[in-house]
Amino acid sequence: MTEIQTSTVLEPKKNSAFTFKANLTGWLFASPWIIGLIVFFAIPLFSSIYFSFTTYSVLQPGEFIGLQNYKELFHDELFWKSVYNTVYFAVLFVPLSIIFGVALAMMLNMKVKGLAVYRTIYFLPTLVPHVALAVLWMWLLNPGFGLINGMLDLIGIEGPNWLGSVKWSKPSLILMSLWGIGQAVIIYLAGLGDIPEELYEAAEVDGANWFQRMKNITLPLLTPVIFFNLVMGIIGAFQQFTLPYTMTQGQGSPANSLTFYVMYLYDNGFKFFKMGYASAMAWILFAVIMALTALIFATSKRWVHYQGE
Repeated sequence: MTEIQTSTVLEPKKNSAFTFKANLTGWLFASPWIIGLIVFFAIPLFSSIYFSFTTYSVLQPGEFIGLQNYKELFHDELFWKSVYNTVYFAVLFVPLSIIFGVALAMMLNMKVKGLAVYRTIYFLPTLVPHVALAVLWMWLLNPGFGLINGMLDLIGIEGPNWLGSVKWSKPSLILMSLWGIGQAVIIYLAGLGDIPEELYEAAEVDGANWFQRMKNITLPLLTPVIFFNLVMGIIGAFQQFTLPYTMTQGQGSPANSLTFYVMYLYDNGFKFFKMGYASAMAWILFAVIMALTALIFATSKRWVHYQGE
């Protein structure tokens, strides 16, 4: 009786010692990532909150000025110009990327010969670095010897100065960005693959045509994927930087029509060394993206349909 009681008492101690060692080993393996998260994310994050209320610069210590940076932003004409350019891009690019992405995915979901080759071709532009993509499109859209204007000349249309005019600069950027929607197309293809074939077969038996099947089966069951790409598309659109910065060499020309929000933020932080001002811009951008994301999540219950519901 005594031996049984002793073993019963000692067993929890062995288990607790083993659990402690296992937890310690886990924490040791995770520690490089945790340290990196604290040093490169948490500390800069909380520091930027403080800097947004100061005149902090790389060249001099900052003074606390309260909400002065935020007040100056609302009187900064170039700030509002960058906001307009960014919203213009997001409002046009995000819906177009969804429409073209879904359409391409439905085409690439057809059972045709050489389907894998077609899918690879449409995905390849996604693998091209944005800097190389910008250089390529600068050549394609060149008003003098560009391929696009050359093709327009063949049918008797005089091509515009795509990147040199205020009217066409942002549409040109939207066109370039649409060229790289292959990643979204892959996600749509995965969503299409999850739709049960039995639903299409039942609809076909009921006499539904292609449009009716798409309207009543495909699009409703694809809304979770559309919802995901909508959120990610808005976040990416509001952070547009590489393409316009490369094409204009950081100038945002012509007439600041390609000065996007993150470009102006970058200039304030790393060209003019106004880190406090740039931090205020960063937190305004964060608040706008969070508000839009929350709005999409709040309205998703009305239009996002999940299987089994």
